[in-house]
Amino acid sequence: MRIYQTNIEKYKDAASRLKRKSDLLSMYRLCVFVLSGLAIFILRDQSFLLLFLVIAPLCVFGFGFLVRRHTNVDNLAQYTSSLREINEHEMLRHENKLTGFASGDKFIDSNHPYASDLDIFGNHSIFQLINRTTTEQGERQLADWLSTAAPNIVILKRQEAVKELSPMLEWRQHFHAAGMQFRHTKDEFDQLLSLVEKPVRLLTKKAKYITVCVLLSLLSTSAAAYFLRHAFALNTAEDLIKYSVPLIIMLLINSMVLRKFRYLTDEFIKNIHRDIKLLQTYQSLSAKIESAKFQSELLRKLQSSLCTSNTAKEIKRLVRMLEVLKLKGGKRQFNNFFYSAANALWFMDVYLIIAVEQWKAQNSSILRTCVDAVSDFEVLSSLAGFHCSNPSFAFPEIVDEQYHFDFNSVGHPLINREKRVYNDFCLSDRGNIGVVTGSNMSGKSTFLRALGMNAALALMGAPCCAQSGRISNIRIFSSMRTMDSLEEGVSSFYAELKRIAGLLNLLKHGHAVFFVLDEVFKGTNSKDRCQGGYSLIKQLSKLNSIGLISTHDLELAAMAEKRAGAINYSFNSTLQNNELIFDFALTKGVCRDANAIELMRRSGIEIL
Repeated sequence: MRIYQTNIEKYKDAASRLKRKSDLLSMYRLCVFVLSGLAIFILRDQSFLLLFLVIAPLCVFGFGFLVRRHTNVDNLAQYTSSLREINEHEMLRHENKLTGFASGDKFIDSNHPYASDLDIFGNHSIFQLINRTTTEQGERQLADWLSTAAPNIVILKRQEAVKELSPMLEWRQHFHAAGMQFRHTKDEFDQLLSLVEKPVRLLTKKAKYITVCVLLSLLSTSAAAYFLRHAFALNTAEDLIKYSVPLIIMLLINSMVLRKFRYLTDEFIKNIHRDIKLLQTYQSLSAKIESAKFQSELLRKLQSSLCTSNTAKEIKRLVRMLEVLKLKGGKRQFNNFFYSAANALWFMDVYLIIAVEQWKAQNSSILRTCVDAVSDFEVLSSLAGFHCSNPSFAFPEIVDEQYHFDFNSVGHPLINREKRVYNDFCLSDRGNIGVVTGSNMSGKSTFLRALGMNAALALMGAPCCAQSGRISNIRIFSSMRTMDSLEEGVSSFYAELKRIAGLLNLLKHGHAVFFVLDEVFKGTNSKDRCQGGYSLIKQLSKLNSIGLISTHDLELAAMAEKRAGAINYSFNSTLQNNELIFDFALTKGVCRDANAIELMRRSGIEIL
């Protein structure tokens, strides 16, 4: 992961340089402001009028240039800091230090077939390991891909796209940084979408409104020129009234006309600062996509959906119109006064609203297309980042057989690579069931989760924590974290029964299922557990399923193999210096160690 460390140092140095440049520009800006004020004060005398008319605009434009330059440098510094943060996060993910990353808790659904059991969402989850999205829509798209198996052809196209994006580290990180400049919620985007897609109201009578506004603007301008022409020669109040009446009358007429359009401008101004930032975010993300060159079919298709409608260019055009309209409610009094004066004379509101409505008429669906393409790109880029940081992870082959699950050197992706243990596992043909035995902490649950996680990754198009793999496009189902609920009056045993009932219901509808059931019927006595467990295994072996069941009950494991044709697997341990040593290696057959009894004896328990 040397590249990430190198990038951290590079962007840290760049941010420091930009900070020094920003401080220098701040000092220049202050100096220009003071000197400009002093020059204007000295040259205000009428004898220096010509020089004043030259120096004053230069001072204003010079100060404006420095303000703009300072803002650009600050924005670049923020962008550079985002790039440094991205590489720092990659280092943390590489070490499986996921605390602090968005957990995706809002996507947890206790009724989902597998997500709540397999650490797909939540603290120290697959979502945290993969997620490199910056928009809420991108997060939701990632959650959907993790929760739903894609069709075979879609999986193959996603794999191809991820393989292409994986080595494009610089592009991916700049794409990521572009989305980090403004965080927003789905509700905020939906409000903007509603505003943009709202039916036009002025455009249908565009000619009428423009004609009226042009005529009134000409009369207002004439009245203003008439007043200014005589303004310097006013001697009495009567002269002031005489020359200002036409202008006052026109301003009153104009204000009455503008009042009819106020409800339209208020709609845009309400959240205009937020909307502009949101649009700029999507414009920047779209521009990054449009400017790149891709080869894979899926990436080219997504890019084409943006390029065809010139998405980045059109969003930028809308932003420019809104930025002018923003002056109407600007926080700076100078901007507000300038816009208000121009609006009172020349109906800026009307022309801007008509221009925005023309944009809406031409680009009514552009934002939906944009967010769909950007969201898919964010998820594919996240998967590519995941693959780039884990180059040993393999893309499994999706086979046409209905019941096939085969991984070589499969491991748990959320366990640190230095401690991760890999096992081979293969299960195929309808009705084949494996029974896993072993003591507590031997690795049964971890192994089951590893299989379930990698199946979920495979069926979304992601690389898996394995050397290689072949898997059917099969439904995943788990029952591992059944909890009691005092509020609902549900015991853990009843919760497990409800969960298994869900599995049987899924199978009754004809779906092919790969299941993992942990500590089956652990909430009841050994006799009932053995009888119930055997009955369930026998029933599942006749249905459209393959899967694994773990248990402590060696009698159940032996019975399942003898009477139901189940395959026994186990995790064993050795006793060294009064400690159980686990190798977490999957072996064929029932668990053969009895080290727990020996530990009990050495703990002072008199074993009978």
